[in-house]
Formats: sequence, C-alpha cells, structure tokens
Amino acid sequence: MSNFIHKTYYDNTIAEWATAFGIMLGALVLGKFLYWICSAVIKRLTARTRTNIDDLIVDMVEEPFIVALTIAGILVGLSTLSLSLGARATIAGLRQFVIIMCITWLIARIIEAVFTQLIAPMASKTENDLDDQLLPLVRKGSKVAVWSLGTIVALNNAGYNVGALIAGLGIGGLALAMAAKDTVSNVFGGFTVFTDRPFVMNDRVRVAGFDGVIKEVGIRSTRLQTLDGPIVTIPNSTFSDSPVVNVTLEPSRKITMDIGLTYDTSPEAMQGAMDLLRELTGAMDEIEDNVVIAFDAFGDSAMIIKLVYCIKKGSDIMAVKTRLNMDILRRFSAEKLEFAYPTQTIYSKSA
Repeated sequence: MSNFIHKTYYDNTIAEWATAFGIMLGALVLGKFLYWICSAVIKRLTARTRTNIDDLIVDMVEEPFIVALTIAGILVGLSTLSLSLGARATIAGLRQFVIIMCITWLIARIIEAVFTQLIAPMASKTENDLDDQLLPLVRKGSKVAVWSLGTIVALNNAGYNVGALIAGLGIGGLALAMAAKDTVSNVFGGFTVFTDRPFVMNDRVRVAGFDGVIKEVGIRSTRLQTLDGPIVTIPNSTFSDSPVVNVTLEPSRKITMDIGLTYDTSPEAMQGAMDLLRELTGAMDEIEDNVVIAFDAFGDSAMIIKLVYCIKKGSDIMAVKTRLNMDILRRFSAEKLEFAYPTQTIYSKSA
C-alpha cells in the first residue's frame, strides 16, 4: 500500500494527487456550505432588520465571494502539485483572470442594485414615462460596458494580448455602426428627447407636418395620435433634426379673425362695429386683455376689420371661439351691420 501511495504519475505521487484533489473538493464543499449559510441563516437574520441595506449588501456580495473563494481553493490545490513552468504560468494567469472577473461581477451586481433599488423607484415617481422606458436600456448598457471592460482587463492580466482583440472589435463596431446608422441615430434621438424633454406623455405637439398627442415614447421611435385619430410612428431622429412645437405648453392660444363689412357701411357704423368687438371680447373672462382691433384694409368686396385675441391657458378653445362668434353674429345682426360676401358688379355701355 505504501508503494502505491508513493508511486509517481506525471511528476507527482498518488498522495500528492490525492492531497490536491482533497483541497479542491474541500473548496467545493466549503463553497456549498457558505452558500447554505448565507441562504438559510444570514439572509433570515437580515430580513428581520428594519432596513433593507443589509439584505442588499448580502445579496450583492454573496455569490461573487463564494465563487471566488471556491475557485481560489481549487487553484491552491493545483499549486501543491509539481507542475511545469508553463502549467504554473497558466494557473497564475487563471488566478488573475478569476480575481478580476469576480470583482467585475461584484461591480455589475452593485450597478444592478443601484438601478433597481434607487433609480427605478425615483423614475416611477416622475410624471414623464420616458425615463421609465429608457431606464432598461441604460441599465443594460452599463452592465455591458462593465463586463466588456472587466473581461479585457482580466485577459490582459492573464497574459493574453488584447490589442488585436480590441482592434477587431473596433473594426467590427465600425461596420456595425455603418450598417445600423439609422437605428443608432434614432436611439441617440431618444436620448435627446429624454435629456431636452421637449414634451412629456399626452402633450400635444406639432412636428414634421403632424399635429397630435404623444401616446408612447420608445427607444427608436415615438407614437403620436393625430387630431384625426390615426397613430403615426415618428423616428426619434426627427425630433433632433426638426423643430418641435409643444402646443400644450403654450401660455395662451392666439386667434386672428378677419371680419368683412359691406362698402355701404358708414364710418360711424364702422367705428361702432370695432367698439362692439372690444365690448364682446372684454366681457369674456377666458380672453386676455391684450385684444387688437383695427380697420385693416379695403378688400375687393369688403372693408376688413382685423380682430386678434388670446384665449387663456386651460380654457376650452373651441367653446370660447364658438361663444364669441355667436355673440358677434347676434350683436352685428341687431345693429344692422352687414357682413360682406364676394360680389361682382358689371358695368356695360349702351351703344
């Protein structure tokens, strides 16, 4: 039995191989035991506290720490063997790779916890739904960036030449960007909408010839319901390349009217018509005081009175216009002020 234990295989005795495998097996058992301790004991204790910070810390550290400890035990077991210089260099590089990847894993979990526990609740309290829609993209982008950087650093410390890898990624990224430039433009347009905030959900806007209400803002496009009813999908790049008029944010609605009276209207009646318009607009609380009334022009078939007034924000635009127009019609009819309509007079000479 003693001879068998001391028999050499690949420069190591059976006893040395058994010791190495025993250490590795012990590391696996210890890792499993620590995982059980965290799940069955520590998490139950932290769940009884009033704050969830300790629960969050345990959840973030638990898996990366246990995995790192288990792999460290396996590498310690391998290091007890008599190995070639190449094998030892490989183990050393693997150790560096594992350490950095575990740190990267921990950072990624911290970022995930920050987004889910801090940023997401804050975004859900805002009136704008755009941040809720962009949050998953930012969260995934941050995690991809952390994992990519961590992998490159880990490979570099493990002894691999990552210069060629980065150059290849750069060329591939350039080709991808050229192929998907429209999509990238729309995504950046979505970030522009998010940062500049030219509108929020349910705002009425005019953009690219469309007039309607914002119903949904996505990463690539925005859906707008026109005043006629149909839903129009507009690429987000349009909002960064075209003027956007937010009708909802206007302080008041400016209305311009041309009222034409017949040419047989006397100067006194013309002045009376303008006084009457000032009286009617002044009697309506929904109309601001800065009303403009002027004898504007001699038209082809009418003398034109221009009326410019502003309806206050929050008022029913159509209801105010209807009420004023009905008042003008009633009062002008009562005062015998005749509205003009296109007419043509033909003179002929008799022979």
